[in-house]
Amino acid sequence: MLENSFGITFFLKSSVKSTKEKYIYLRITVDGVPKETSTKRKWDFNRWEQKTARATGNKEDAKALNLFLNSLELKINKYRDELSEKREIVSSVKLINYALGKTTVKSTVLQEFQLHNDQMLALVEKEEYAIGTHERYEISKKHVTEFMFYKYGLRDMEFSELNFEFVKDYEFYLKTVKNISNNTALKYISNFKKVVLIGVDKEIISADPFKRFKSKKIKVPKKPLTNHELSLLEKHKFLTDRLSVVRDVFVFQCYTGLAYIDVFNLKQSDLKFGIDQEKWIMSARQKTKSTINVPLLPKAIEIIESYKNHPLCIQRNSVLPVSSNQKMNEYLKEIADLCGIRSVLNTHKARRTFASTVTLNNNVPIHVVKEMLGHQSVSQTEGYAITEELTIGREMQGLKQRLEEKQGNSVKVTIETIEKMEQELIQMKKSLGLKS
Repeated sequence: MLENSFGITFFLKSSVKSTKEKYIYLRITVDGVPKETSTKRKWDFNRWEQKTARATGNKEDAKALNLFLNSLELKINKYRDELSEKREIVSSVKLINYALGKTTVKSTVLQEFQLHNDQMLALVEKEEYAIGTHERYEISKKHVTEFMFYKYGLRDMEFSELNFEFVKDYEFYLKTVKNISNNTALKYISNFKKVVLIGVDKEIISADPFKRFKSKKIKVPKKPLTNHELSLLEKHKFLTDRLSVVRDVFVFQCYTGLAYIDVFNLKQSDLKFGIDQEKWIMSARQKTKSTINVPLLPKAIEIIESYKNHPLCIQRNSVLPVSSNQKMNEYLKEIADLCGIRSVLNTHKARRTFASTVTLNNNVPIHVVKEMLGHQSVSQTEGYAITEELTIGREMQGLKQRLEEKQGNSVKVTIETIEKMEQELIQMKKSLGLKS
């Protein structure tokens, strides 16, 4: 990568003013950024010409010194040309280090990515991150690795080689070659950006390649199960225990609002009696550490009771025999087909179903739903509160009834007014001696 300005010079420098001999320093300036270092050689300032930046005279020591300085300058220029041919960044620091024979350890993208992921994994054990978060960063690293080889034929790259073009091409690669949806692609890019910004903070890379990168998520409606679909799911008789167990765990989530990892970790000790002396789940979300306080509905209690003697529950001291999230989602697709449910079933849809179909559609206030979901704000809960046709229909029926009542009252008032006027007319005729 060609620099805009470049300069090399030698000069004398000494902290002791009385001595004639001063150290010879090398200064390299790239794009206005200077960097200097001592050549470890001394010279008499009376035999030095700063205009040419060389020793004066024809003595052998002057010729030897000038030969050394010429060779050093030639060496630096040659290395600079090599960097430019490779389209690598030319910096004064890099050239000075080369002149001094320093071998700099180059930080690469994948090395830093792996370091970040290893540190995250260590913090998973400290419960600062969920294991699923680490897995997503590992997938993100895999995508970056494959993109580098696809685009550049490289197994890794220096951080200094990242730029805006790399980021835009990576986004295009994820959406086209990998056929990943816009929102999912942006999540992978966001994970990569975090690692890059760490590199910026560590001064491994001088500029943020994401500075001009603009992205926008597409709002995708994520509908919960309807009452009808939830009923189909609950009533279906499966031929295998494998599907029955997964269905029961999913339905339990629908009636408690627990995320997958929280129902997986749910212990018997998390089931307690609340202030109303009824059974509650009292725990904490693994993702945010926020409190979970959920009164247990009859269907949830029924499912708990049916698995209290299950071997896996006894072995793990867990409330339910929950499979891995991958297996759950795999089996839920099969369950949806068997139940005639067209929408995609996954473990997170259960949480949305609890928020919308089970609670909000039954007039539970949204701030109460927020507390049961363990959300930090009502606005977060509103994202789960997808209004379905049932809610719209119910509200319109109420409006229709109110309009009919209003119209009926209006007609009633009109009839009463006419009858009153007729009675008054009869009274007037009588008082005037007229026949009715």
